[in-house]
Amino acid sequence: MTAKVMDWVRQARLFLLDVQAEFKRVTWLDRKQTAAQTVLALIFVFFVAIYLGIVDLALSRFITYFLKFGL
Repeated sequence: MTAKVMDWVRQARLFLLDVQAEFKRVTWLDRKQTAAQTVLALIFVFFVAIYLGIVDLALSRFITYFLKFGL
Protein backbone atom coordinates (compact mmCIF):
# COMPACT_ATOMS: atom_id res chain seq x y z
CA MET A 1 0.00 0.00 0.00
CA THR A 2 1.11 3.50 -0.61
CA ALA A 3 2.00 5.86 2.19
CA LYS A 4 -1.04 8.00 1.41
CA VAL A 5 -3.43 5.06 1.88
CA MET A 6 -1.68 3.94 5.06
CA ASP A 7 -1.92 7.47 6.47
CA TRP A 8 -5.66 7.55 5.67
CA VAL A 9 -6.16 4.19 7.40
CA ARG A 10 -4.23 5.40 10.45
CA GLN A 11 -6.26 8.61 10.64
CA ALA A 12 -9.53 6.69 10.29
CA ARG A 13 -8.49 4.33 13.10
CA LEU A 14 -7.56 7.24 15.37
CA PHE A 15 -10.86 8.95 14.60
CA LEU A 16 -12.83 5.82 15.52
CA LEU A 17 -10.87 5.44 18.74
CA ASP A 18 -11.65 9.07 19.61
CA VAL A 19 -15.33 8.49 18.87
CA GLN A 20 -15.33 5.44 21.14
CA ALA A 21 -13.68 7.45 23.93
CA GLU A 22 -16.25 10.26 23.59
CA PHE A 23 -19.13 7.78 23.74
CA LYS A 24 -17.78 6.52 27.06
CA ARG A 25 -17.84 10.09 28.45
CA VAL A 26 -21.46 10.76 27.47
CA THR A 27 -24.07 10.72 30.20
CA TRP A 28 -26.90 8.67 28.74
CA LEU A 29 -30.52 9.00 29.83
CA ASP A 30 -32.17 5.99 31.39
CA ARG A 31 -34.97 4.14 29.61
CA LYS A 32 -37.75 5.96 31.51
CA GLN A 33 -36.42 9.43 30.65
CA THR A 34 -35.89 8.44 27.03
CA ALA A 35 -39.45 7.12 26.75
CA ALA A 36 -40.88 10.27 28.36
CA GLN A 37 -38.98 12.58 26.05
CA THR A 38 -39.95 10.49 23.03
CA VAL A 39 -43.63 10.76 23.97
CA LEU A 40 -43.28 14.53 24.42
CA ALA A 41 -41.61 14.84 21.03
CA LEU A 42 -44.38 12.81 19.36
CA ILE A 43 -47.08 14.92 21.02
CA PHE A 44 -45.32 18.09 19.88
CA VAL A 45 -45.02 16.80 16.31
CA PHE A 46 -48.71 15.82 16.35
CA PHE A 47 -49.83 19.31 17.39
CA VAL A 48 -47.51 21.02 14.92
CA ALA A 49 -48.92 18.80 12.16
CA ILE A 50 -52.48 19.71 13.18
CA TYR A 51 -51.58 23.42 13.24
CA LEU A 52 -49.89 23.29 9.83
CA GLY A 53 -52.82 21.34 8.41
CA ILE A 54 -55.26 24.02 9.61
CA VAL A 55 -53.07 26.82 8.24
CA ASP A 56 -52.74 24.99 4.92
CA LEU A 57 -56.49 24.43 4.70
CA ALA A 58 -57.25 28.08 5.53
CA LEU A 59 -54.74 29.42 3.01
CA SER A 60 -55.91 27.08 0.26
CA ARG A 61 -59.55 28.11 0.79
CA PHE A 62 -58.55 31.77 0.93
CA ILE A 63 -56.61 31.51 -2.33
CA THR A 64 -59.37 29.46 -4.00
CA TYR A 65 -61.98 32.05 -2.98
CA PHE A 66 -59.99 34.93 -4.45
CA LEU A 67 -59.12 33.05 -7.62
CA LYS A 68 -62.80 32.22 -8.16
CA PHE A 69 -64.35 35.57 -7.31
CA GLY A 70 -61.45 37.95 -7.67
CA LEU A 71 -60.46 40.74 -5.37
